[in-house]
Amino acid sequence: MSTTTRQRVTLLDFAKGSLRALPELRHTITKGPGLTLKPTAVMSIGSVFQDEAAAHPDRPFLKGGDRVVTYGEANAQINRYAYTLIGEGVQRGDVVGLMAANDIENLLVMLAVVKLGAVAGLLNYNQRGEVLAHSIGILGARVVVIGDDLRDDLATAGDIVDSQHVMTMSELKQMSAGASSDDPKVTAQIVANERAYFIFTSGTTGMPKASVMSHFRWLKSYGGLGALGVRLNGEDTLYCSLPLYHNNSVTVALGAVLHGGAAMAVAPKFSASRFWDDVRHYDATSFVYIGELCRYLLAQKPSPDDTRHNIRVIVGNGLRADIWKEFQERFAIKRIAEFYGASECNIAFINALDVDETAGMCPLPHKVVAYDNETGEPRRNARGRLETVRVGEVGLLLAKVTDRQPFDGYTDDDASERKLVRNGFKSGDCWFNTGDLVRKQGMQHVAFVDRVGDTFRWKGENVATTQVEAALGHAHDVEDCSVYGVEVPGTDGKAGMAAVQLVEGASFDGRAMADHLIDSLPPYAVPLFIRLVASLEHTSTFKSRKVELRDQGFQDAGEDEVYVLGKAEYVPLYDGYSDEVAAGKAPKLR
Repeated sequence: MSTTTRQRVTLLDFAKGSLRALPELRHTITKGPGLTLKPTAVMSIGSVFQDEAAAHPDRPFLKGGDRVVTYGEANAQINRYAYTLIGEGVQRGDVVGLMAANDIENLLVMLAVVKLGAVAGLLNYNQRGEVLAHSIGILGARVVVIGDDLRDDLATAGDIVDSQHVMTMSELKQMSAGASSDDPKVTAQIVANERAYFIFTSGTTGMPKASVMSHFRWLKSYGGLGALGVRLNGEDTLYCSLPLYHNNSVTVALGAVLHGGAAMAVAPKFSASRFWDDVRHYDATSFVYIGELCRYLLAQKPSPDDTRHNIRVIVGNGLRADIWKEFQERFAIKRIAEFYGASECNIAFINALDVDETAGMCPLPHKVVAYDNETGEPRRNARGRLETVRVGEVGLLLAKVTDRQPFDGYTDDDASERKLVRNGFKSGDCWFNTGDLVRKQGMQHVAFVDRVGDTFRWKGENVATTQVEAALGHAHDVEDCSVYGVEVPGTDGKAGMAAVQLVEGASFDGRAMADHLIDSLPPYAVPLFIRLVASLEHTSTFKSRKVELRDQGFQDAGEDEVYVLGKAEYVPLYDGYSDEVAAGKAPKLR
Protein backbone atom coordinates (compact mmCIF):
# COMPACT_ATOMS: atom_id res chain seq x y z
CA MET A 1 0.00 0.00 0.00
CA SER A 2 1.39 3.41 -0.98
CA THR A 3 1.82 6.18 1.57
CA THR A 4 3.33 8.68 -0.86
CA THR A 5 1.83 10.10 -4.00
CA ARG A 6 3.07 9.03 -7.43
CA GLN A 7 6.03 11.31 -8.12
CA ARG A 8 5.83 11.43 -11.90
CA VAL A 9 3.50 10.71 -14.78
CA THR A 10 5.56 9.35 -17.65
CA LEU A 11 5.07 9.33 -21.40
CA LEU A 12 4.29 5.60 -21.12
CA ASP A 13 1.53 6.33 -18.55
CA PHE A 14 0.15 8.94 -20.90
CA ALA A 15 0.21 6.63 -23.93
CA LYS A 16 -1.38 3.66 -22.12
CA GLY A 17 -4.10 5.86 -20.64
CA SER A 18 -4.88 7.41 -24.00
CA LEU A 19 -5.37 4.01 -25.61
CA ARG A 20 -7.67 2.86 -22.78
CA ALA A 21 -9.77 6.02 -22.91
CA LEU A 22 -10.00 6.39 -26.68
CA PRO A 23 -13.12 4.25 -27.31
CA GLU A 24 -15.26 6.21 -24.82
CA LEU A 25 -13.72 9.56 -25.72
CA ARG A 26 -14.75 9.14 -29.34
CA HIS A 27 -18.38 9.23 -28.29
CA THR A 28 -18.20 12.02 -25.72
CA ILE A 29 -15.82 14.78 -26.80
CA THR A 30 -17.93 15.75 -29.81
CA LYS A 31 -20.83 16.77 -27.56
CA GLY A 32 -20.92 20.00 -25.59
CA PRO A 33 -19.05 23.30 -25.79
CA GLY A 34 -15.59 21.91 -25.03
CA LEU A 35 -12.57 24.07 -24.29
CA THR A 36 -13.30 26.52 -27.11
CA LEU A 37 -16.40 28.02 -25.47
CA LYS A 38 -16.29 31.80 -25.15
CA PRO A 39 -17.67 33.67 -22.12
CA THR A 40 -19.82 35.73 -24.51
CA ALA A 41 -21.55 32.67 -25.99
CA VAL A 42 -25.33 32.49 -25.66
CA MET A 43 -25.49 29.27 -23.67
CA SER A 44 -26.40 28.35 -20.11
CA ILE A 45 -27.15 25.56 -17.65
CA GLY A 46 -30.86 26.00 -18.38
CA SER A 47 -30.46 25.74 -22.14
CA VAL A 48 -28.34 22.59 -21.80
CA PHE A 49 -30.99 20.95 -19.63
CA GLN A 50 -33.78 22.12 -21.92
CA ASP A 51 -32.07 20.59 -24.95
CA GLU A 52 -31.62 17.26 -23.14
CA ALA A 53 -35.27 17.24 -22.11
CA ALA A 54 -36.37 17.88 -25.69
CA ALA A 55 -34.10 15.14 -27.02
CA HIS A 56 -35.32 12.36 -24.70
CA PRO A 57 -38.31 13.45 -22.62
CA ASP A 58 -39.18 9.92 -21.46
CA ARG A 59 -35.72 9.05 -20.14
CA PRO A 60 -35.25 9.01 -16.31
CA PHE A 61 -33.56 12.17 -15.01
CA LEU A 62 -33.95 12.21 -11.22
CA LYS A 63 -34.38 9.37 -8.72
CA GLY A 64 -35.11 9.73 -5.02
CA GLY A 65 -36.66 7.20 -2.66
CA ASP A 66 -39.11 5.30 -4.86
CA ARG A 67 -39.77 8.29 -7.09
CA VAL A 68 -38.47 8.60 -10.67
CA VAL A 69 -38.87 11.82 -12.67
CA THR A 70 -38.25 11.84 -16.42
CA TYR A 71 -36.52 14.64 -18.29
CA GLY A 72 -39.82 15.77 -19.78
CA GLU A 73 -41.65 15.74 -16.44
CA ALA A 74 -38.78 17.58 -14.79
CA ASN A 75 -38.69 20.28 -17.45
CA ALA A 76 -42.42 20.89 -17.16
CA GLN A 77 -42.27 21.26 -13.36
CA ILE A 78 -39.12 23.40 -13.54
CA ASN A 79 -40.93 25.76 -15.90
CA ARG A 80 -43.94 25.95 -13.58
CA TYR A 81 -41.60 26.86 -10.73
CA ALA A 82 -39.90 29.45 -12.94
CA TYR A 83 -43.15 31.22 -13.82
CA THR A 84 -44.23 31.15 -10.18
CA LEU A 85 -40.96 32.82 -9.17
CA ILE A 86 -41.52 35.44 -11.86
CA GLY A 87 -44.87 36.13 -10.23
CA GLU A 88 -43.04 36.69 -6.94
CA GLY A 89 -40.88 39.40 -8.57
CA VAL A 90 -37.82 37.37 -9.57
CA GLN A 91 -36.11 38.71 -12.69
CA ARG A 92 -32.93 37.96 -14.61
CA GLY A 93 -29.92 38.74 -12.39
CA ASP A 94 -31.85 38.54 -9.09
CA VAL A 95 -30.80 36.12 -6.35
CA VAL A 96 -33.03 33.34 -5.02
CA GLY A 97 -31.84 31.81 -1.76
CA LEU A 98 -32.28 28.06 -1.53
CA MET A 99 -32.00 26.29 1.82
CA ALA A 100 -33.24 22.72 1.71
CA ALA A 101 -32.03 19.20 2.32
CA ASN A 102 -31.21 16.86 -0.54
CA ASP A 103 -34.22 15.80 -2.55
CA ILE A 104 -35.63 15.93 -6.06
CA GLU A 105 -37.60 19.13 -5.49
CA ASN A 106 -34.46 20.97 -4.38
CA LEU A 107 -32.80 20.31 -7.74
CA LEU A 108 -35.93 21.23 -9.70
CA VAL A 109 -36.19 24.61 -7.97
CA MET A 110 -32.47 25.22 -8.49
CA LEU A 111 -32.82 24.58 -12.21
CA ALA A 112 -35.89 26.84 -12.34
CA VAL A 113 -33.83 29.69 -10.89
CA VAL A 114 -30.97 29.35 -13.37
CA LYS A 115 -33.39 28.95 -16.31
CA LEU A 116 -34.65 32.44 -15.46
CA GLY A 117 -31.14 33.88 -15.55
CA ALA A 118 -31.39 34.42 -11.80
CA VAL A 119 -28.72 33.31 -9.31
CA ALA A 120 -29.29 30.34 -7.00
CA GLY A 121 -27.80 31.21 -3.60
CA LEU A 122 -27.12 27.75 -2.17
CA LEU A 123 -27.39 28.11 1.60
CA ASN A 124 -25.88 25.44 3.83
CA TYR A 125 -28.88 23.98 5.68
CA ASN A 126 -26.62 23.14 8.64
CA GLN A 127 -25.93 26.82 9.36
CA ARG A 128 -27.56 28.51 12.34
CA GLY A 129 -27.51 31.83 14.21
CA GLU A 130 -25.10 34.57 13.21
CA VAL A 131 -23.39 32.43 10.59
CA LEU A 132 -26.70 31.89 8.79
CA ALA A 133 -27.57 35.58 9.22
CA HIS A 134 -24.21 36.48 7.64
CA SER A 135 -24.87 34.19 4.66
CA ILE A 136 -28.40 35.52 4.13
CA GLY A 137 -27.04 39.06 4.28
CA ILE A 138 -24.52 38.29 1.55
CA LEU A 139 -27.20 37.01 -0.81
CA GLY A 140 -29.55 39.98 -0.79
CA ALA A 141 -32.14 37.57 -2.16
CA ARG A 142 -35.41 38.54 -3.82
CA VAL A 143 -36.94 35.30 -2.48
CA VAL A 144 -35.68 32.62 -0.07
CA VAL A 145 -37.08 29.12 -0.59
CA ILE A 146 -36.61 26.75 2.35
CA GLY A 147 -37.36 23.14 3.16
CA ASP A 148 -40.64 22.60 5.00
CA ASP A 149 -38.80 21.46 8.13
CA LEU A 150 -36.37 24.39 8.32
CA ARG A 151 -38.55 27.27 9.57
CA ASP A 152 -37.22 27.03 13.13
CA ASP A 153 -33.64 26.79 11.88
CA LEU A 154 -34.10 29.85 9.69
CA ALA A 155 -35.51 31.77 12.68
CA THR A 156 -32.19 31.40 14.52
CA ALA A 157 -30.74 33.95 12.08
CA GLY A 158 -32.65 36.65 13.97
CA ASP A 159 -33.95 39.98 12.73
CA ILE A 160 -32.62 39.64 9.18
CA VAL A 161 -35.26 36.98 8.51
CA ASP A 162 -38.03 39.56 8.97
CA SER A 163 -36.80 41.45 5.91
CA GLN A 164 -36.81 38.36 3.67
CA HIS A 165 -39.54 37.09 1.36
CA VAL A 166 -39.58 33.45 2.51
CA MET A 167 -41.62 30.55 1.17
CA THR A 168 -41.41 26.82 1.83
CA MET A 169 -41.00 24.17 -0.83
CA SER A 170 -44.59 23.02 -0.28
CA GLU A 171 -45.91 26.57 -0.66
CA LEU A 172 -43.97 27.05 -3.88
CA LYS A 173 -45.22 23.73 -5.24
CA GLN A 174 -48.82 24.55 -4.38
CA MET A 175 -48.56 27.99 -5.99
CA SER A 176 -47.07 26.48 -9.15
CA ALA A 177 -49.91 24.02 -9.76
CA GLY A 178 -51.65 26.19 -12.35
CA ALA A 179 -48.57 27.84 -13.88
CA SER A 180 -47.42 27.43 -17.48
CA SER A 181 -45.11 24.51 -18.33
CA ASP A 182 -43.72 26.23 -21.46
CA ASP A 183 -40.00 27.04 -21.61
CA PRO A 184 -39.33 30.63 -20.47
CA LYS A 185 -38.13 32.82 -23.35
CA VAL A 186 -35.34 34.27 -21.23
CA THR A 187 -33.54 30.89 -21.09
CA ALA A 188 -32.52 31.23 -24.74
CA GLN A 189 -31.05 34.69 -24.08
CA ILE A 190 -28.69 33.95 -21.15
CA VAL A 191 -25.01 34.55 -21.85
CA ALA A 192 -22.38 32.18 -20.48
CA ASN A 193 -20.56 34.76 -18.37
CA GLU A 194 -23.69 35.56 -16.32
CA ARG A 195 -23.82 34.32 -12.72
CA ALA A 196 -25.54 31.02 -12.00
CA TYR A 197 -24.80 30.03 -8.38
CA PHE A 198 -23.44 31.49 -5.18
CA ILE A 199 -21.62 28.63 -3.45
CA PHE A 200 -20.52 29.14 0.14
CA THR A 201 -17.20 28.01 1.54
CA SER A 202 -17.42 25.30 4.19
CA GLY A 203 -16.34 27.60 7.01
CA THR A 204 -13.57 25.66 8.75
CA THR A 205 -12.66 29.04 10.24
CA GLY A 206 -14.22 32.50 10.15
CA MET A 207 -17.42 33.47 8.37
CA PRO A 208 -18.28 31.74 5.07
CA LYS A 209 -17.60 33.50 1.77
CA ALA A 210 -19.85 33.16 -1.26
CA SER A 211 -17.95 32.24 -4.41
CA VAL A 212 -19.50 32.98 -7.79
CA MET A 213 -20.13 30.14 -10.25
CA SER A 214 -20.92 31.47 -13.69
CA HIS A 215 -22.70 29.52 -16.40
CA PHE A 216 -19.41 29.71 -18.31
CA ARG A 217 -17.39 27.82 -15.69
CA TRP A 218 -20.21 25.32 -15.19
CA LEU A 219 -20.27 24.71 -18.93
CA LYS A 220 -16.50 24.24 -18.99
CA SER A 221 -16.92 21.49 -16.39
CA TYR A 222 -19.85 20.04 -18.33
CA GLY A 223 -17.83 19.92 -21.56
CA GLY A 224 -14.50 19.05 -19.92
CA LEU A 225 -15.00 16.92 -16.83
CA GLY A 226 -18.26 15.48 -18.17
CA ALA A 227 -16.82 14.58 -21.56
CA LEU A 228 -13.19 13.77 -20.76
CA GLY A 229 -13.42 12.46 -17.22
CA VAL A 230 -16.74 10.81 -16.37
CA ARG A 231 -18.11 9.89 -19.80
CA LEU A 232 -21.64 8.78 -18.88
CA ASN A 233 -24.33 7.67 -21.31
CA GLY A 234 -28.11 7.38 -21.37
CA GLU A 235 -28.06 4.02 -19.57
CA ASP A 236 -26.13 5.36 -16.56
CA THR A 237 -27.28 6.54 -13.15
CA LEU A 238 -24.98 8.65 -10.98
CA TYR A 239 -25.58 8.39 -7.22
CA CYS A 240 -25.10 11.62 -5.23
CA SER A 241 -25.01 11.59 -1.43
CA LEU A 242 -23.15 14.91 -1.10
CA PRO A 243 -25.18 18.00 -0.11
CA LEU A 244 -26.73 19.89 -3.00
CA TYR A 245 -25.13 23.15 -1.87
CA HIS A 246 -21.73 21.56 -2.64
CA ASN A 247 -20.02 22.24 -5.96
CA ASN A 248 -19.29 18.56 -6.54
CA SER A 249 -23.05 17.99 -6.62
CA VAL A 250 -24.41 20.91 -8.65
CA THR A 251 -21.53 21.32 -11.08
CA VAL A 252 -19.50 18.09 -11.29
CA ALA A 253 -22.27 15.53 -10.80
CA LEU A 254 -25.12 17.41 -12.50
CA GLY A 255 -22.84 18.46 -15.38
CA ALA A 256 -21.68 14.89 -15.98
CA VAL A 257 -25.26 13.62 -15.84
CA LEU A 258 -26.56 16.17 -18.34
CA HIS A 259 -23.59 15.66 -20.66
CA GLY A 260 -24.41 11.96 -20.89
CA GLY A 261 -28.18 12.31 -20.82
CA ALA A 262 -27.99 10.09 -17.74
CA ALA A 263 -29.99 9.91 -14.51
CA MET A 264 -29.05 11.31 -11.11
CA ALA A 265 -30.07 9.57 -7.88
CA VAL A 266 -30.21 11.91 -4.88
CA ALA A 267 -29.76 10.63 -1.32
CA PRO A 268 -31.00 12.72 1.65
CA LYS A 269 -27.49 12.52 3.14
CA PHE A 270 -24.38 10.37 3.16
CA SER A 271 -24.56 7.18 5.19
CA ALA A 272 -21.57 4.82 5.18
CA SER A 273 -23.71 1.92 6.40
CA ARG A 274 -26.43 2.41 3.76
CA PHE A 275 -24.24 3.57 0.89
CA TRP A 276 -23.95 0.35 -1.10
CA ASP A 277 -27.59 -0.57 -0.45
CA ASP A 278 -28.57 2.75 -2.04
CA VAL A 279 -26.22 2.17 -4.96
CA ARG A 280 -27.92 -1.16 -5.61
CA HIS A 281 -31.43 0.27 -5.06
CA TYR A 282 -30.90 2.89 -7.76
CA ASP A 283 -28.91 0.55 -10.02
CA ALA A 284 -26.21 3.21 -10.04
CA THR A 285 -23.24 2.88 -12.37
CA SER A 286 -21.37 5.90 -11.01
CA PHE A 287 -21.13 8.03 -7.90
CA VAL A 288 -19.62 11.35 -6.86
CA TYR A 289 -17.25 11.49 -3.90
CA ILE A 290 -14.90 13.57 -1.83
CA GLY A 291 -11.89 11.88 -0.30
CA GLU A 292 -13.22 11.54 3.22
CA LEU A 293 -16.33 9.76 1.97
CA CYS A 294 -14.07 7.04 0.55
CA ARG A 295 -12.21 6.73 3.84
CA TYR A 296 -15.47 6.33 5.75
CA LEU A 297 -16.54 3.56 3.37
CA LEU A 298 -13.22 1.78 3.89
CA ALA A 299 -13.70 1.98 7.66
CA GLN A 300 -16.84 -0.17 7.39
CA LYS A 301 -16.51 -3.86 8.15
CA PRO A 302 -15.69 -5.79 4.93
CA SER A 303 -18.67 -7.57 3.41
CA PRO A 304 -19.31 -9.86 0.44
CA ASP A 305 -21.67 -7.11 -0.75
CA ASP A 306 -18.73 -4.72 -1.22
CA THR A 307 -18.42 -5.79 -4.85
CA ARG A 308 -22.08 -6.55 -5.53
CA HIS A 309 -22.85 -3.44 -7.57
CA ASN A 310 -22.65 -2.06 -11.12
CA ILE A 311 -20.37 0.92 -10.48
CA ARG A 312 -17.95 1.43 -13.37
CA VAL A 313 -16.68 4.98 -12.78
CA ILE A 314 -16.54 7.34 -9.82
CA VAL A 315 -15.79 11.06 -9.92
CA GLY A 316 -14.55 13.34 -7.19
CA ASN A 317 -11.54 14.87 -5.53
CA GLY A 318 -9.33 14.33 -2.51
CA LEU A 319 -8.90 10.53 -2.73
CA ARG A 320 -5.63 10.05 -0.86
CA ALA A 321 -2.77 8.15 -2.44
CA ASP A 322 -2.43 5.90 0.60
CA ILE A 323 -5.92 4.42 0.14
CA TRP A 324 -6.33 4.76 -3.64
CA LYS A 325 -5.51 1.15 -4.59
CA GLU A 326 -7.02 -0.32 -1.44
CA PHE A 327 -10.33 1.44 -2.15
CA GLN A 328 -10.33 0.55 -5.82
CA GLU A 329 -9.56 -3.12 -5.21
CA ARG A 330 -11.85 -3.70 -2.22
CA PHE A 331 -14.89 -2.22 -3.96
CA ALA A 332 -13.97 -3.34 -7.51
CA ILE A 333 -14.10 0.18 -8.95
CA LYS A 334 -13.19 0.01 -12.62
CA ARG A 335 -12.18 3.66 -13.10
CA ILE A 336 -11.50 6.63 -10.81
CA ALA A 337 -12.04 10.03 -12.45
CA GLU A 338 -10.25 12.06 -9.79
CA PHE A 339 -10.11 15.78 -10.51
CA TYR A 340 -8.76 18.95 -8.96
CA GLY A 341 -10.91 22.05 -8.75
CA ALA A 342 -12.64 24.45 -6.38
CA SER A 343 -15.81 26.54 -6.42
CA GLU A 344 -13.86 29.72 -7.17
CA CYS A 345 -11.00 28.22 -9.22
CA ASN A 346 -10.80 29.11 -12.91
CA ILE A 347 -9.17 25.86 -14.03
CA ALA A 348 -9.60 22.16 -13.33
CA PHE A 349 -7.45 19.04 -13.65
CA ILE A 350 -9.09 15.83 -14.86
CA ASN A 351 -7.81 12.27 -14.58
CA ALA A 352 -9.07 11.43 -18.05
CA LEU A 353 -6.45 8.74 -18.68
CA ASP A 354 -7.08 6.51 -15.65
CA VAL A 355 -3.64 7.00 -14.10
CA ASP A 356 -3.34 5.99 -10.43
CA GLU A 357 -2.77 8.60 -7.71
CA THR A 358 -3.14 11.78 -9.73
CA ALA A 359 -5.70 14.56 -10.03
CA GLY A 360 -5.09 14.44 -13.76
CA MET A 361 -4.11 16.95 -16.37
CA CYS A 362 -5.01 20.49 -17.38
CA PRO A 363 -4.07 22.08 -20.73
CA LEU A 364 -4.97 25.59 -19.52
CA PRO A 365 -2.20 27.98 -18.35
CA HIS A 366 -1.05 27.27 -14.77
CA LYS A 367 2.16 27.18 -12.73
CA VAL A 368 3.37 25.25 -9.69
CA VAL A 369 5.62 27.69 -7.83
CA ALA A 370 7.90 27.87 -4.81
CA TYR A 371 6.20 29.31 -1.73
CA ASP A 372 6.96 30.72 1.72
CA ASN A 373 5.88 28.17 4.29
CA GLU A 374 5.42 30.79 7.01
CA THR A 375 3.13 33.10 5.06
CA GLY A 376 1.74 30.65 2.51
CA GLU A 377 2.41 33.21 -0.23
CA PRO A 378 4.30 32.61 -3.47
CA ARG A 379 8.03 33.23 -2.98
CA ARG A 380 9.68 35.89 -5.13
CA ASN A 381 13.32 35.91 -6.19
CA ALA A 382 15.77 38.83 -6.10
CA ARG A 383 14.16 40.21 -9.26
CA GLY A 384 10.73 40.12 -7.65
CA ARG A 385 9.49 37.28 -9.84
CA LEU A 386 8.04 33.86 -9.07
CA GLU A 387 9.86 30.60 -9.73
CA THR A 388 8.42 27.23 -10.68
CA VAL A 389 9.34 23.96 -8.96
CA ARG A 390 10.79 20.89 -10.69
CA VAL A 391 8.83 17.77 -11.66
CA GLY A 392 8.36 15.61 -8.58
CA GLU A 393 8.45 18.59 -6.22
CA VAL A 394 5.63 20.21 -4.24
CA GLY A 395 4.64 23.80 -4.83
CA LEU A 396 1.76 26.27 -4.75
CA LEU A 397 -0.68 26.01 -7.65
CA LEU A 398 -1.46 29.21 -9.56
CA ALA A 399 -3.90 29.54 -12.46
CA LYS A 400 -3.50 32.29 -15.03
CA VAL A 401 -6.35 34.81 -15.23
CA THR A 402 -7.29 35.91 -18.76
CA ASP A 403 -10.41 36.95 -20.68
CA ARG A 404 -10.87 33.33 -21.76
CA GLN A 405 -9.98 32.01 -18.30
CA PRO A 406 -11.62 34.55 -15.95
CA PHE A 407 -11.70 34.55 -12.15
CA ASP A 408 -15.32 35.05 -11.11
CA GLY A 409 -14.31 35.74 -7.52
CA TYR A 410 -16.49 36.21 -4.46
CA THR A 411 -19.32 38.57 -3.66
CA ASP A 412 -16.70 40.45 -1.57
CA ASP A 413 -14.39 42.42 -3.91
CA ASP A 414 -11.62 42.72 -1.31
CA ALA A 415 -11.64 38.97 -0.73
CA SER A 416 -11.44 38.46 -4.49
CA GLU A 417 -8.44 40.76 -4.86
CA ARG A 418 -6.57 38.97 -2.06
CA LYS A 419 -6.68 35.76 -4.09
CA LEU A 420 -4.83 37.33 -7.03
CA VAL A 421 -1.07 37.40 -7.62
CA ARG A 422 -0.04 40.17 -9.97
CA ASN A 423 3.22 40.71 -11.91
CA GLY A 424 4.29 37.16 -11.12
CA PHE A 425 6.47 36.24 -14.11
CA LYS A 426 6.27 39.47 -16.06
CA SER A 427 4.75 42.90 -15.66
CA GLY A 428 0.99 42.96 -16.06
CA ASP A 429 0.28 39.25 -15.70
CA CYS A 430 -2.30 38.01 -13.19
CA TRP A 431 -2.67 34.64 -11.46
CA PHE A 432 -5.29 33.10 -9.18
CA ASN A 433 -3.73 31.73 -5.99
CA THR A 434 -5.51 28.45 -5.30
CA GLY A 435 -4.00 28.20 -1.80
CA ASP A 436 -3.35 24.53 -2.54
CA LEU A 437 -0.08 22.64 -2.57
CA VAL A 438 0.26 20.12 -5.37
CA ARG A 439 2.97 17.80 -6.60
CA LYS A 440 4.09 18.60 -10.14
CA GLN A 441 4.01 15.19 -11.83
CA GLY A 442 4.88 16.04 -15.43
CA MET A 443 2.82 15.64 -18.63
CA GLN A 444 0.62 18.51 -17.34
CA HIS A 445 -0.46 16.32 -14.35
CA VAL A 446 -0.57 17.24 -10.65
CA ALA A 447 -1.54 15.52 -7.40
CA PHE A 448 -3.15 17.37 -4.52
CA VAL A 449 -0.94 17.43 -1.39
CA ASP A 450 -2.42 19.86 1.12
CA ARG A 451 -3.87 23.27 1.81
CA VAL A 452 -1.21 25.87 2.50
CA GLY A 453 -2.57 26.50 5.99
CA ASP A 454 -2.54 22.79 6.76
CA THR A 455 1.16 22.37 6.07
CA PHE A 456 3.63 23.29 8.78
CA ARG A 457 7.42 23.39 9.01
CA TRP A 458 9.38 21.39 11.60
CA LYS A 459 13.11 20.58 11.75
CA GLY A 460 13.58 22.52 8.52
CA GLU A 461 11.12 20.29 6.65
CA ASN A 462 7.58 20.85 5.38
CA VAL A 463 5.12 18.44 7.01
CA ALA A 464 1.93 17.65 5.04
CA THR A 465 -0.92 16.97 7.44
CA THR A 466 -2.54 14.64 4.92
CA GLN A 467 0.50 12.35 5.00
CA VAL A 468 0.45 12.13 8.80
CA GLU A 469 -3.33 11.68 8.90
CA ALA A 470 -2.98 8.87 6.35
CA ALA A 471 -0.46 7.07 8.57
CA LEU A 472 -2.64 7.53 11.65
CA GLY A 473 -5.64 6.27 9.72
CA HIS A 474 -3.91 2.92 9.36
CA ALA A 475 -3.00 2.66 13.03
CA HIS A 476 -4.83 0.06 15.11
CA ASP A 477 -7.96 1.30 16.91
CA VAL A 478 -7.97 4.80 15.31
CA GLU A 479 -11.48 5.87 14.30
CA ASP A 480 -10.69 9.42 13.16
CA CYS A 481 -7.85 11.92 13.43
CA SER A 482 -6.84 15.50 12.68
CA VAL A 483 -3.24 16.70 12.44
CA TYR A 484 -1.92 20.24 12.85
CA GLY A 485 1.19 22.14 13.93
CA VAL A 486 1.52 23.73 17.38
CA GLU A 487 3.98 26.22 18.74
CA VAL A 488 6.52 25.03 21.30
CA PRO A 489 8.20 27.92 23.17
CA GLY A 490 11.86 28.26 22.30
CA THR A 491 11.65 26.43 18.98
CA ASP A 492 11.42 27.41 15.33
CA GLY A 493 8.50 26.21 13.27
CA LYS A 494 5.68 24.12 14.66
CA ALA A 495 5.69 20.63 16.14
CA GLY A 496 3.23 18.01 14.98
CA MET A 497 0.17 17.31 17.11
CA ALA A 498 -2.65 14.88 16.37
CA ALA A 499 -6.15 14.82 17.81
CA VAL A 500 -7.10 11.15 17.76
CA GLN A 501 -10.50 9.54 18.25
CA LEU A 502 -10.21 5.85 19.13
CA VAL A 503 -12.76 3.24 18.16
CA GLU A 504 -15.38 2.70 20.84
CA GLY A 505 -14.05 0.66 23.77
CA ALA A 506 -10.39 0.83 22.70
CA SER A 507 -7.54 1.98 24.93
CA PHE A 508 -4.46 3.90 23.83
CA ASP A 509 -1.28 1.87 23.36
CA GLY A 510 1.56 4.40 23.38
CA ARG A 511 4.26 1.94 22.37
CA ALA A 512 2.30 0.45 19.47
CA MET A 513 1.38 3.90 18.20
CA ALA A 514 5.00 5.08 18.32
CA ASP A 515 6.20 1.96 16.52
CA HIS A 516 3.62 2.38 13.79
CA LEU A 517 4.24 6.09 13.17
CA ILE A 518 8.02 5.78 13.28
CA ASP A 519 7.83 2.99 10.71
CA SER A 520 5.36 4.89 8.50
CA LEU A 521 6.71 8.44 8.48
CA PRO A 522 9.98 10.32 8.08
CA PRO A 523 11.38 11.34 11.51
CA TYR A 524 10.46 15.03 11.18
CA ALA A 525 6.79 14.16 10.43
CA VAL A 526 6.18 11.94 13.48
CA PRO A 527 3.92 14.03 15.77
CA LEU A 528 5.35 14.89 19.19
CA PHE A 529 1.89 15.28 20.74
CA ILE A 530 -1.23 13.12 20.63
CA ARG A 531 -4.49 14.35 22.13
CA LEU A 532 -7.21 11.77 22.76
CA VAL A 533 -10.63 13.21 21.97
CA ALA A 534 -14.12 11.76 22.30
CA SER A 535 -15.06 12.95 18.81
CA LEU A 536 -13.90 15.25 16.04
CA GLU A 537 -16.10 17.93 14.55
CA HIS A 538 -16.31 18.12 10.77
CA THR A 539 -18.06 20.36 8.31
CA SER A 540 -20.88 18.87 6.27
CA THR A 541 -18.32 18.16 3.54
CA PHE A 542 -16.11 16.24 5.96
CA LYS A 543 -13.43 18.90 6.40
CA SER A 544 -11.93 18.80 9.88
CA ARG A 545 -12.50 21.85 12.06
CA LYS A 546 -8.91 21.85 13.27
CA VAL A 547 -8.41 25.59 13.79
CA GLU A 548 -9.66 25.61 17.40
CA LEU A 549 -7.58 22.53 18.20
CA ARG A 550 -4.51 24.19 16.71
CA ASP A 551 -5.09 27.36 18.69
CA GLN A 552 -5.46 25.40 21.95
CA GLY A 553 -2.08 23.72 21.37
CA PHE A 554 -0.83 21.08 23.79
CA GLN A 555 -1.26 23.10 26.98
CA ASP A 556 -5.00 23.86 26.77
CA ALA A 557 -6.59 20.48 26.13
CA GLY A 558 -9.22 20.69 28.84
CA GLU A 559 -10.13 17.25 30.13
CA ASP A 560 -8.59 15.46 27.13
CA GLU A 561 -5.53 13.31 27.74
CA VAL A 562 -2.34 14.46 26.00
CA TYR A 563 0.54 12.09 25.27
CA VAL A 564 4.06 13.02 24.15
CA LEU A 565 6.68 11.11 22.22
CA GLY A 566 9.31 9.62 24.51
CA LYS A 567 12.25 7.42 23.63
CA ALA A 568 10.21 4.55 22.23
CA GLU A 569 6.59 5.26 23.09
CA TYR A 570 4.00 7.92 23.74
CA VAL A 571 3.71 8.75 27.44
CA PRO A 572 1.44 11.19 29.34
CA LEU A 573 2.47 14.85 29.01
CA TYR A 574 4.75 15.86 31.90
CA ASP A 575 6.14 19.16 33.18
CA GLY A 576 9.29 20.16 31.43
CA TYR A 577 8.68 18.24 28.19
CA SER A 578 8.47 21.37 26.06
CA ASP A 579 11.72 22.62 27.63
CA GLU A 580 13.39 19.35 26.60
CA VAL A 581 12.13 19.83 23.04
CA ALA A 582 13.40 23.42 22.99
CA ALA A 583 16.78 22.24 24.30
CA GLY A 584 17.08 19.71 21.49
CA LYS A 585 16.54 16.72 23.77
CA ALA A 586 13.60 15.35 21.81
CA PRO A 587 13.89 11.62 21.19
CA LYS A 588 16.15 10.43 18.38
CA LEU A 589 14.01 8.29 16.12
CA ARG A 590 15.36 5.25 14.34
